[in-house]
Amino acid sequence: MIEKVFIFDTTLRDGEQSPGASMNTAEKVRLATQLEKLGVDVIEAGFPAASEGDFEAVTQVAKKVTHSEVAALCRATVSDIDRAWKAVCHAARPRIHTFLATSDIHIQYKLNMTREEVLKAAVDGVKFAATFTDNIEFSAEDGSRTDPDFLCQVFEAVIDAGAKTVNLPDTVGYAIPEEFGNLVKYVMENTPNIEKAVLSVHCHNDLGLATANTLAAIKAGARQAEVTINGIGERAGNTSLEEVVMAINTRPTYAAVTTGIQTKHIYQISRLVSMITGMMVQPNKAIVGANAFAHEAGIHQDGMLKNPMTYEIMKPETIGLNANRMVMGKHSGKHALLKHIKNMGYDLSDEELKIVFKKFKDLADKKKVVMDEDLEALVNQEVLRTSDIYSITYLQVTSGTTVLPMATVKMILNGKEVVGTGSGNGPIDAAFNAVAKLTGTRSQLLRFTVSALTGGTDAQGEVTVRLKEDECIALGRGSDPDIITASAYAYVNGLNRLEYLKMNPASATAGRL
Repeated sequence: MIEKVFIFDTTLRDGEQSPGASMNTAEKVRLATQLEKLGVDVIEAGFPAASEGDFEAVTQVAKKVTHSEVAALCRATVSDIDRAWKAVCHAARPRIHTFLATSDIHIQYKLNMTREEVLKAAVDGVKFAATFTDNIEFSAEDGSRTDPDFLCQVFEAVIDAGAKTVNLPDTVGYAIPEEFGNLVKYVMENTPNIEKAVLSVHCHNDLGLATANTLAAIKAGARQAEVTINGIGERAGNTSLEEVVMAINTRPTYAAVTTGIQTKHIYQISRLVSMITGMMVQPNKAIVGANAFAHEAGIHQDGMLKNPMTYEIMKPETIGLNANRMVMGKHSGKHALLKHIKNMGYDLSDEELKIVFKKFKDLADKKKVVMDEDLEALVNQEVLRTSDIYSITYLQVTSGTTVLPMATVKMILNGKEVVGTGSGNGPIDAAFNAVAKLTGTRSQLLRFTVSALTGGTDAQGEVTVRLKEDECIALGRGSDPDIITASAYAYVNGLNRLEYLKMNPASATAGRL
């Protein structure tokens, strides 16, 4: 019999713990609506006790999502659980996700507790959560390095206390597929009441084995996979949703399981996550990378022409690639643009559409055709950034081999228009210096990368910057046919993210599984 594997997406929580990948509330809500459309069973919206920003984001996601379950993460303490419930109680299908470390190294050095104390705290936490809801998940942090017998003891106790899902995290990415599969099998066979709960796994990618470990766990009996879009997350990241789902779809006889994911939305939401977080998807990334369906070798191309299955185990259309590729141009009307953007997965208000349509017309005057990637960039810059502290309204740069590069910038700072100038070693440096003077910021530029959104000489340039100020690190992203303008947009985007992190210092450090 084919069983279902529940997909628990933690892009909004664990994914946000990628350095610099912080999201504001509006971005989280927009991403949550697309995760629901994708068909994920559970959306982990955040860690409400971490900060007021996280509490507000979880609250708004809970109010917006109607079909998927919405989970709030919390430590196994009364205050955390109470805070989590106050944020997630608005959801149509709320879940409290509480956790406590169970490995001896965490118990001794982090918790300074005994096994007996950990067992009692776990049970007490679940019992308290059960006073709010019967949809409770308990995670044994660092489960892959926990004594297997103690792990089974903890799971048995929390299931008796009311947990409906028990999660076995490979918190530090230490596991190897064969041993992780064996651990899952051991838990299934040695937890007396395991049939009363769903066994979940949450793997990290420190050794590049997160997807392999998750698939081994599913083969051994786990029926919930905790994942993120594009595999983003703390350190080397989490298990990639698209990799697990497409492995299950492509190899249906491997574990005889299925998911409820609508795979045709995978590519689009991958792009959306990349746009929102400013984290580019590497070209050779499985499933969603730019080269995932590219074939350059002559022998491969010959085989593809004769039969695509010779070198392609998945059709690109399966993940939504090349779907809805209607070309938009300067003669396209507002209705056509709205319909196309909706097909791409964006639901814009009338006011948002008005903003995007104006920018779309401006872009169409500069480019012969406007591609999906261009429209995504417009939505990202013009809609998702409306509450930013800083924004550029005018930029003029002079540069050349015999002149000192100078930039004049007009900006909106907290609703007030200001103008300033700056010089530098080049036009981009001059623009950055002008913006830094106007904003009074002192961030350090750690990384600067440039790529093209589409092909052709009129393609929009896409710039990603990595900024650091004090202990905060943020990614910024911008796009424009003019690469200098794109760079300025990326820099300002990064500064806005730094401001968000300074206002929400706990958002990138709490809740590690």
